[in-house]
Amino acid sequence: MAFTADDRTEITELISLHGHLCDSGELDRLEELFTPDVVYDLSDFGQEPLLGVAACAAAARALGELNPVGHHVTNTVLTEAPGGRVHALSKGLGVNADGTVGSVTYEDTFVRTPGGWRISHRKIRAHRAPLGGRA
Repeated sequence: MAFTADDRTEITELISLHGHLCDSGELDRLEELFTPDVVYDLSDFGQEPLLGVAACAAAARALGELNPVGHHVTNTVLTEAPGGRVHALSKGLGVNADGTVGSVTYEDTFVRTPGGWRISHRKIRAHRAPLGGRA
């Protein structure tokens, strides 16, 4: 099946919806974003990958007040991949309650499901040095 402009719009809106759901605490709606067996890779933060939507919601609830108050996504680039998948590369800014801000890159793999596009794999990479540490 061809990757269309409508697919691009749907995927981009799903990436944006993640921040809205997390920031409003609507973690019971994460199945609108992720496949049931999603791999949510936080290894760059020293954590084991989360497996499944329920694990993602539980981890956010456990983090509690340490969650960012704002998740903002920009600079999204979509690329068709084999097997009808789509890779998405996005920049993310997390605003904390104390006003500090962190920068990450989201590396997402999307698959088409009966309910529409969903993220089947997300890897989050923290930005800790200018120029990606290649000064």
